[in-house]
Amino acid sequence: MPRKSRIDAPGALHHIIARGIERKEIFKDDTDQNNFLDRLGGILTDTKTICYAWALIPNHFHLLLRTGSVPISTIMRRLLTGYAIFHNRRHRRHGHLFQNRYKSILCQEEVYLLELIRYIHLNPLRANIVLDLNHLDRYPYVGHSVIMGKRKNNWQDIDSVLEMFDKRLGRARRGYRAFIKKGISQGKRPDLIGGGLVRSAGGWSVVKALRSAKIYQKGDERILGDGDFVERTLSLAKEALEKKYFLMAQGFDLEKVAGRVADILGMGIEEVWSAGKYRRIVEARSLLCFWAVRELGISMSSLARKLKISLPAISQSVARGEKLARRNQYLLVEKNKFKSEERP
Repeated sequence: MPRKSRIDAPGALHHIIARGIERKEIFKDDTDQNNFLDRLGGILTDTKTICYAWALIPNHFHLLLRTGSVPISTIMRRLLTGYAIFHNRRHRRHGHLFQNRYKSILCQEEVYLLELIRYIHLNPLRANIVLDLNHLDRYPYVGHSVIMGKRKNNWQDIDSVLEMFDKRLGRARRGYRAFIKKGISQGKRPDLIGGGLVRSAGGWSVVKALRSAKIYQKGDERILGDGDFVERTLSLAKEALEKKYFLMAQGFDLEKVAGRVADILGMGIEEVWSAGKYRRIVEARSLLCFWAVRELGISMSSLARKLKISLPAISQSVARGEKLARRNQYLLVEKNKFKSEERP
């Protein structure tokens, strides 16, 4: 059975797990781990992606990220490719470092955000890398130590986590740590490392009880959440996919998007393609990047090559273009036209 495509959207919460090929080590020492964290921090900062939790284990890692203006797939491609090249050169090895496909589970925030933060941050303790919670508080390769104030980085959102426990920093940290401590006895929590109906419901016994009561919920292996959340997520994903196919059927490519930008902004199409820091040109290229990436699904790396600018510059342009489109209610295709084309 072919694998289903990943589901993503701005603001989506993702639990990401990537393992070494054949479950072999991907971090052999502190130098490896520090390099990985430097790369991760740079990419998250460049792309304005929010990170709530993370943990490095010798043969895998966990991340809890919220999508910003850049798709999770782009972030992971940059992270995994860059680190694999560094690792292979340093350790004089060849071939794949990671399993071919990392796991990315889109999660229902209201139910799972805090549970996932706790699960991810307890990973080094469950793996016997640290002895106890006191050691975990200071362990440098888990986001828990940053929340506890024992380590620092500028790319992890600790404020949002602590605010869920108290407005005052000291009380918030104590409340957070007590919450983490309660999770130690819970063990591995297989319900939090994948999606699907069984995991979301809490096991087969719960699913059977629901069905006995004639309560049926929709499930999807890519999503961790209740039936309503799954249906909403799949509906939005289906709508985005249908719109993409509609645009392709209408002959929309990068050139046609550039033409639409030129029409909206009242300028020549050659200006859309031109380089420069004039406001009109910056706005035009930002709108072009936003629609190309978000509506047509063109990769930011290919767009960077086309426009001869860096990947972070494309990411910034997409974010600017999104704000411009929302503020002025610019649309690539009028909604009523798209809806009318949907009808048989």
